[in-house]
Order: sequence, then structure tokens, then C-alpha cells
Amino acid sequence: MYNALSVDVEDWFQVGAFENVISRDSWDACECRVERNTDTLLAMFDEAGVKATFFTLGWVAERYPALIRRIADAGHELGNHGQNHDRVFTFTPQQFAADLQRSRKTIEDAGGVAVRGYRAPSFSINPNTPWAHEIMAEQGYVYSSSINPIAHDHYGWADAPRFAFHPIAGSDFVEIPVTTAMLGSRRIGAGGGGFFRMLPYAYSRWAVRQVNAEARPGIIYFHPWEIDPGQPRVANAPLKSKLRHYTKLDAMAGKLERLMSDFQWDRLDRIVALEKAKIA
Repeated sequence: MYNALSVDVEDWFQVGAFENVISRDSWDACECRVERNTDTLLAMFDEAGVKATFFTLGWVAERYPALIRRIADAGHELGNHGQNHDRVFTFTPQQFAADLQRSRKTIEDAGGVAVRGYRAPSFSINPNTPWAHEIMAEQGYVYSSSINPIAHDHYGWADAPRFAFHPIAGSDFVEIPVTTAMLGSRRIGAGGGGFFRMLPYAYSRWAVRQVNAEARPGIIYFHPWEIDPGQPRVANAPLKSKLRHYTKLDAMAGKLERLMSDFQWDRLDRIVALEKAKIA
């Protein structure tokens, strides 16, 4: 049973948790650590024999095109994570379409490969943005992995399907949500990020085994900054944001190595191709 491992390529200062204390205009003045952290991940994946999908910000691709090419040359999939990590629901449909086009071109020019998948920053496709999938399909995207189907204070679409589905009637376009688990009748988050980093490893292993037992792949994500305990601290961030962002950074790399060893992993585009047969 193959699962999908994905990396949302953004730097420590670009996360939604800090958007109210680190202005967009100050990004270029921040210490950029995304290149070396992503190179560390590439080395870890190479050692483990794992291929993954890297959903990349256009902002990162503009500044580090050689990194984007290294990702593609290593056999990983390049996906689109938007230009500047703006949430989809902050756009009009026209603005979203323009953001998709700009970021995709930047990533494709840097990587030299076609981009066919998209992940919304902060899983920001929700019931208020039904037009987003249609715009992606119109622009030739094959799939999106932009929904976390849980109730959460930062994101989520609790009523969305747990597994891959066609969000547009009559279209082959696929939405493939990140992994959730069932605890009795309650749906709980288990798709990676803070759930993977902050909770015991046994929780994530249990969740992936649970969905695999249903013959469905685990869809797991994380960020390059999560393996970087030496990153700068944002002193004026809200306490909740600091706890979520900095907790157990030093444990992340070891947990990721265990995850790659315990399960089989592949790129999301190839997992989507397999999932299509189950939802046709």
C-alpha cells in the first residue's frame, strides 16, 4: 500500500500563524532558511529511497530557482502552493486565477517540468470558495490537495469527504484531502504538520494504518521549517501560535525517518492516478 508524502515549501516567516506579526513587506529582510532545510529533506528522502511532492510557493521559486530544479532533478513532483501564501478565501475568483497563473509559471520555469497539482495555503479551500476547483480545472490542473476535512480554529471543511473525490460534476479533476482518522464516530486530524510533530509518533502510525486497512492511502504533509530547531523565534507572536510552531522541532527529523521506514511512499500525482479508479 503506497501513501503520499508532501512538503509545503515555505519559510518560517511565511506561515499563517505569524501573518499578523510579520508583514509581507519584511519578508526579504528575514533570515531565509528554506533552501538549506529543503536540501536536508532531499538528502533524507534520497537515503530512504522516497519520492514525494513539493508544493512550492512562487515566492520561493523566484528566489531559489536552483533549489526547484534540484527537487525536480531528484525525481520528485513539483506542485503549486500559490505565490505568497495568501489564503484562497481572501481572493476574488479573478485574483485567484491570476495567482495560480503567476506562481505556476514561476515554478515551471525554475523546475523545467509541468505543474499539475495545487495545495491551498493553510488548506483554505472551504464551502465559501466553490469556484476554486473550477478555476483549477479550467487552467489544466489534474488535482488539488487543499482540504483538511476536520473542524479546526485555523482551517478545515468538516463536512468534506475524507478520501479522494470529484468536486466538479462531469470532470475528472480530483480533490484529495489530507488524512484524518476515526475515533469511534469522531473524525480527527492526522494528516501531518502539527498533528505529526507535536503528538506521539504512535498516533500518526495508527492513523496511517487505519486508512490503509480501508485500502486508502495516507496523505501526509509537513514543512521544511519543521526540521529546523535553530530557526529564529518570533517574540511578539501570540502564545498559541508560538506553542504550535516551535513545539518539538528537535524531534521532527527522527519521527520523519521512522515514518519513511514504516510505510511505502510516493508522489501525490501517482497516488491520485490510483485513487481515480476508486472514485470513477
